[in-house]
Amino acid sequence: MTTPLLKVERLRKSFGNHEVLSGIDMEVHRGDVTCIVGPSGSGKSTLLRCLNHLEKPSSGAVFLKGEPIGLKWRGERLFEMSFNELAKQRQKMGMVFQGFHLFPHLTALQNVSEAPMIVSGVPRARAESEAMELLAKVGLGDRAGHYPHQLSGGQQQRCAIARALAMKPELVLFDEPTSALDPELIGEVLSVMRDLAREGTTMVVVTHEMSFARDVAEHLIFMDGGVIVEEGNPREVLAHPREERTRAFLSRVLETA
Repeated sequence: MTTPLLKVERLRKSFGNHEVLSGIDMEVHRGDVTCIVGPSGSGKSTLLRCLNHLEKPSSGAVFLKGEPIGLKWRGERLFEMSFNELAKQRQKMGMVFQGFHLFPHLTALQNVSEAPMIVSGVPRARAESEAMELLAKVGLGDRAGHYPHQLSGGQQQRCAIARALAMKPELVLFDEPTSALDPELIGEVLSVMRDLAREGTTMVVVTHEMSFARDVAEHLIFMDGGVIVEEGNPREVLAHPREERTRAFLSRVLETA
């Protein structure tokens, strides 16, 4: 077995007395697409936010290429990183949110080129050239000068994907990237994600799109109640779920699909 790019060990997260994640173990290998599915409130988005320390885990750890995320070793003990150290580490994980989170006062080109210039010191000409390539890649080459309010929801999400890719991350996290879109716009975003998968982009995707999970992912995780109930090959899990909770969830989801 190859060493995983991302490894999660005994991850727990509580908000007050409410435990949202109850001991998560998972691995993500380079070039693979991992889809996480499950009912609302099962902890999927919280898990994703813990992966890059947007949410600080209550216990357990996340490792990227063997290095703990948000923590650093001092001797044989782990301590919290400084904000600047964490910000630098987060560059290795792109994040695409449900609600786009584009800067409204910046054009599509500026949204994509800004971080490489400010965070990584990339010269403007190079940053804008690479941003144009990414916008063309997601089908927005002719929308570079448009502001977010001039773009459809699907176009805004594709711009957000280009922005996540601009920092050349090791993997990209997607938090229900199509759930805020009208049905006719979902396909254009999933098409871009399918292309990224074919190119070998490592992705962890929280989604309700079962056909995408079945056709594109190498690994499927079903979560409920803050735990991983079942995982495996997406086609096998979706066609022949072993656990009753998985069967009940899929029967509801696939009925309404």
